[in-house]
Amino acid sequence: MSTVQIKKNRSIGPGQPCYIIAEIGINHNGSVDIAKQLIDAAVAAGCDAVKFQKRTPELCVPKDQWEKMRDTPWGRMSYIDYKRKTEFGLEEYTAIDDYCKARGIDWFASCWDEPSVDFMEQFAPVLYKMASASLTDRPLLDRVRATGRPLMLSTGMSTQNEITDAVAYVGLDNLMIAHSTSAYPCPPAELNLRMIQTLTQQFPGTPIGYSGHETGLSTTVTAVALGACFVERHFTLDRAMWGSDHAASVEPGGMAKMVRDIRDTETGLGDGVKVVYESEKEPLRRLRREVTAA
Repeated sequence: MSTVQIKKNRSIGPGQPCYIIAEIGINHNGSVDIAKQLIDAAVAAGCDAVKFQKRTPELCVPKDQWEKMRDTPWGRMSYIDYKRKTEFGLEEYTAIDDYCKARGIDWFASCWDEPSVDFMEQFAPVLYKMASASLTDRPLLDRVRATGRPLMLSTGMSTQNEITDAVAYVGLDNLMIAHSTSAYPCPPAELNLRMIQTLTQQFPGTPIGYSGHETGLSTTVTAVALGACFVERHFTLDRAMWGSDHAASVEPGGMAKMVRDIRDTETGLGDGVKVVYESEKEPLRRLRREVTAA
């Protein structure tokens, strides 16, 4: 299996530390201040990157949903106006770009339409993440691939044939594949973590990772033990906050614990070669009975 180099001093793949992504997504609720708080919390937890989502609401919201009214923290408004309200533009993302550089953490986004890819290019992201819903969106795949940047492909809500077809379409160069189940939150019985091993066997030259939407932490750590080279979890300041993704997100304390447990798991996996460690030699002398041959 090969690694994918995302910047000069960082690759994703076997033999590399698991690349841990805190997905802020739309959990900033349209506030740059909240976004900065989440970036600070991700840095404190030890994450490698934060991820956002970028949409052009007029292209991504079905027209029959535009004028449906919705109660929001800003009052009652149409769904299209709500989506516009929570969408960051040039000023906000410039501030985020500057802030992430100052804090020393990577950032990138899932783009849901072609103009959003063009918009994100001005920030030279380390990679692009393709949301599970976009796995079969070939015009969008074409636009992302045309950038020449690494692509992380998420596979929730997709059949095995759709995954195979998408990988064949985009090619294996600079590709990473994330196993995922797109239920929010996802019950443990539907996580199917052994798919990480299935994808590793199916695409042996491609780093395989995990994008989780469960409420617990241990299953994401288990994904690393099963071979995930990168993991992604939704991230929030408070799971009780208003918004669609907060309930299936991890709070700062939980993210710090998850990162710690992933690093301990990586260290604990070792290299599979049996040795007697120095720490074992004194117990060996005290506890092993010497048996002489008759």
